Amino acid sequence: MSKNSTKKEFSHFDQTGNARMVDVSQKTDTVRKAVAHGSISMTAECFALIRSASISKGDVLGVARLAGIMAAKKVGDLIPLTHPLPITKAEVDFSLDEVKSTIHITATVGITGKTGVEMEALTAVSIAALTIYDMCKAVDKSMVISDIKLLSKSGGKSGNYIRKN
Repeated sequence: MSKNSTKKEFSHFDQTGNARMVDVSQKTDTVRKAVAHGSISMTAECFALIRSASISKGDVLGVARLAGIMAAKKVGDLIPLTHPLPITKAEVDFSLDEVKSTIHITATVGITGKTGVEMEALTAVSIAALTIYDMCKAVDKSMVISDIKLLSKSGGKSGNYIRKN
């Protein structure tokens, strides 16, 4: 398929179908940002323990925040065809929904570089949720991690993206 084709193609495969890392050496550095979101739902008892900082392992959301930030910095080591990136911003925030016993996780990652940080934001959310699960599994093994998705991205040749739903 030619580069002028309107059909989208996967960029991580060569012409014979072999996996490859995309060459970004000719791309221009631009300011880029990605925001991702996910949720973890649990029993009301577990939620109350997190909210009151009464989980025996310690500050669940503080540890999960650090785990998410650390994960954003390690994506190049975790996902085979991603580039190791010198990210310039990584934030992980939580909002608590007491009615649904759910913690909503939002990660924002930024860089000035040749490639985007969508995978870094998605990984930060995923690892923050897994850390919450790990720290709370003695109280609630039925927790559900869900709805991990990219909310927005900016910068780069493909331009801006904002999730509509």
